[in-house]
Amino acid sequence: MKTKNGPDLKMLAKNREVVVILILLAGTCLVSAFTPYFLTSANLLSIFMGVSVEGLIAVGMALVLINGGMDLAVGSTMAFTGVAVGLLLKNGVPVLSAILIAMLLSAGIGLMNGLLIAKLGLNPFIATLGIMSAIRGIMLILSKGMAVLDMPPAFTVIGQGGFGNIQYPIFITISIVIISDIALRNSRFFRQSYYVGSNEKAAKLNGINVVKVKIFNYCICGLCAGIAGIIVTARFGSASVTLGSNTALSVITACIIGGASLNGGQGTILGAFLGALFMQVLSTSLNLLGVNIYWQNLITGIILILAILIDSLNEMRVSKQKML
Repeated sequence: MKTKNGPDLKMLAKNREVVVILILLAGTCLVSAFTPYFLTSANLLSIFMGVSVEGLIAVGMALVLINGGMDLAVGSTMAFTGVAVGLLLKNGVPVLSAILIAMLLSAGIGLMNGLLIAKLGLNPFIATLGIMSAIRGIMLILSKGMAVLDMPPAFTVIGQGGFGNIQYPIFITISIVIISDIALRNSRFFRQSYYVGSNEKAAKLNGINVVKVKIFNYCICGLCAGIAGIIVTARFGSASVTLGSNTALSVITACIIGGASLNGGQGTILGAFLGALFMQVLSTSLNLLGVNIYWQNLITGIILILAILIDSLNEMRVSKQKML
């Protein structure tokens, strides 16, 4: 739905988020009836630790999807950043400097994606697929195909330390989600992403710098994936070269569940995070209920298909409303 000046942002912001919250509450009640372990503090903390990675990447992916793009390279960016920070630490670089350099590298990957797509006009799927393969190749060359082990305690505390029983990654992710969601809802610059995703030509005619918006969003997406890579590496004390192989698919699914559209112009960061939380709750619930891992993969695939189907049906409904 659109107003005279563009997409109805209030409609974009509310409906799907409420639906996902209600589904989460209903699912929690249902699973709790079958297992007493679901609502324990240890399990709830485990769920939020699990979502701290994909929920963080979903922040950047939501921005990219809203402006009509896609980033398949987030998993490779996450793995590359973890290996990069590990190699820097192994070579004597101070912890803070190593983290900052790794974050700049991850934002640089996003910049490459943005330039290829916004400047050269490449298809987002093809461009990010190519970057995904290239970055993973560079990572394997630098690491010689081996995991980077034995991170210093001053670094691992980021992923293993916390306030009381709540670990730092949970605070980091929730803080970034809140700040980013507020910015997207209230900042004029961030709101331009909706107009770019809804109608790029109209956005240009209204004076929006489409190239700048797209490049910025891809940089943020790369940076979010990089921070996630740093968190995972710090949490396990090692950097795995196999990390993130299915991350892009999971995060895109979460964003669509939370209200984003593959056609752009829709979604919120809070909705994307709630979608990631839904996926994590589903995975945890299936594990607690003893569902076979093969069935879990099938269920996840079905959810992805349903999410895309709902997205397509919603697009058809909006198109019909425009025609009336």
